[in-house]
Order: sequence, then structure tokens, then C-alpha cells
Amino acid sequence: MKIVTVIGARPQIIKAAALSRAIKKINDFENFIDEVIVHTGQHYDPEMSEVFFRELGIPQPDYNLGVGSGHHGTQTAAMIDGIEKILLDEKPDWLVVYGDTNSTLAAAIAASKIHIPVAHIEAGLRSFNKSMPEEINRIACDHVSTLLFTPTKTGFQNLISEGFKITNSAPYTIDKPGIFHCGDVMYDNSLYYGEIARSKTNIAERLQLLQKPFYLATIHRNNNTDDPERLNNIFGTLLKITETSGVRMILPLHPRTKKMMEAGLEPELKARLSENTIHIVPPASFLEMIVLEQLSQMVFTDSGGVQKEAYFFERPCIILRPETEWVELVQNGTARICDADPERIMEAFRYFNNNENLEFPPVFGDGNAAKFILNHFIFNV
Repeated sequence: MKIVTVIGARPQIIKAAALSRAIKKINDFENFIDEVIVHTGQHYDPEMSEVFFRELGIPQPDYNLGVGSGHHGTQTAAMIDGIEKILLDEKPDWLVVYGDTNSTLAAAIAASKIHIPVAHIEAGLRSFNKSMPEEINRIACDHVSTLLFTPTKTGFQNLISEGFKITNSAPYTIDKPGIFHCGDVMYDNSLYYGEIARSKTNIAERLQLLQKPFYLATIHRNNNTDDPERLNNIFGTLLKITETSGVRMILPLHPRTKKMMEAGLEPELKARLSENTIHIVPPASFLEMIVLEQLSQMVFTDSGGVQKEAYFFERPCIILRPETEWVELVQNGTARICDADPERIMEAFRYFNNNENLEFPPVFGDGNAAKFILNHFIFNV
């Protein structure tokens, strides 16, 4: 069996690690699955891409399209063209995609039009906000996929609401797709790498994280970085939190966010940032992020992946977006949607700072999502 896996952004590289590990376990007994990895080059900065292959022991890509950044149409078109050529050469049994990036959309379109079945891992997620490019990518990818693997019950119900039938049975096709609630491959990864992260990185010692408590923040989404009002609201509130609490904040800074901060932050906020209550550090690797999440007191983020990882490591999370795909976190009371609203951010901070009785039930599966997915490739179709 030949599988072509398409990745392009940091989270997809990490998610692919879980499936690659599961494939290796099978191939250790019998060389049954040939995985061909295609990197679109959507994240082209070495610290946002290459480092993850080295650190996580993921097989190096067989192809790298080197597409880089650009307008959605330009970037997606270049990916479709490059991926189609690879698929015609490789003739795989399956194309595997993850999440909701332009790489995901491009690969799904390229494969479905030449009749190669698509498996979408992390299917069914919905923000119900179509102004987000990711929402368009998710919906379009789901509706040309043959196998859809959703990490949560909510995602599964979303697919049913859109007309996917749970009564479909193998052999599945693009017109008769199979939908499955399998758990989250990122939970697989967090369990696996959480055990070894501290021994593989020195970030705790380098940033002196063990001496005193800290909060963790990540900010990278365009609607936060490109809007000066939102950017100033967020940083102004984060500075207020660190200054009034006396607890510093670690901020691994996406290169694009750094550029927008230099252009968009008010001078007064820039001056307060220089006082180092918010400790700005270079982009963190996945293992470094795991350590930061494990040791932090609270997480502030506009990243969907970091929201989940905070939950995996039982940390309260303040979501700097107007919505989330991971509604279970909010329903469970361990995360709050605050957008870029200073009052809501402060209210959520005070609540979590004074509430130590949060519970984190296992809503993301049992840590065996990748094995479940492979079983459906091999036995059910």
C-alpha cells in the first residue's frame, strides 16, 4: 500500500509524526506501507519547519515544492500544480492530509480530480466563521474526501449535520465517504513526546523556568497581527496582567508577529515591553513548546493547536479569538473565548487565577488515534 502524505505548516509536520510512528511499527513486522511525504514549503523558515523533522525523528520529505508565501490564489495554485504531478508519478492508493491550511486544500483538490481517494485527518472541525480562510479549506476538503477522521464528538456531529451518513459502509468512495470519530493524533503525540521533552531540550534551564512561575502566550493569526487596534489591545492587556500579578510571561514570537509588532505597537507599549515582564523568545520547537506548556501556570493563545495542548497538560487557556473549533474546552470550563477584548481577557484571567479546581476529562480519545486510522486504511477499505 502506498500513501502520499502532504504537509506544509508546522502543526501538520507534528501531526504527521503520529501516523509515521504507527506506520513504522507495522513495517517493523512486515514492510506493508510505503509512505511518501510531500512538503509544500508553506512554512519555509527553518525554525518553523526543518527543525521539527530533526527533533521529532520524522522521515525527511521525499519532495519539497518550495512554494513559500504569497496570496491565497497564487500559493494554492502552485501547490495544486506541484502535487498533481507528484501524484501522477507516484500513483498512490491514498492521499493523506491534515487540518485546514492551503496545503490541505490544494492536495485534496489535486487528488480528488484525478480520482485518488483522500483521507482527511482532523475532519469535521468548524468555527462557523467563513471569513477565516481555514474554515473554507476545512469544508472544501471534507466534501471531496473518502475517509474523514474527526478528533471529537462535536466534529463528528458537524459532519452528520452537513449530510455525511454514518450508515455508509466499506468500500468507501468520494460519493459514499466513511466518517469516524477516532480521537486526536495530537493527543497521541503529547503523550509520546511529553515523556521525553524535558530530556531533549534545555529550554527550562535556559529561560530559568523552574525558579518562579510564568504564563505562556502565543500570537500569530493575521486578524490579530495585522489589525493595530487588536494588536495593541492584546499586548496592552498582557502587559497589565504581568505587571499587576508580578508573574512574567514567555512569548515565543512568530517571525511575522515580530514584524507587525515593530510596525503596529504604540510607542508606550514598546517601552513597557522593554522592561521584560513579557519575555520574548525565538519560535519554540515542538518539544520546547511541550515543556513551556507543562511548566506554565496559564496559556494565552490564538492558536488552535496550543489550545488543545494546554488542555492535554491541564492548563487553563484564554483564547484570543472570537471563536474556537475546540468547543469542548469552553464547554468544560477550562478555556474562555476572549477575542482581543481587554475586559474579557482580564475577567478570564482573574477567574482562572483564583480557581484551582478545574477538571480535564479525556475528550480527545485514548492516545491511539493513529493506530485507529491505519486500521481503516488496511482493513476496512
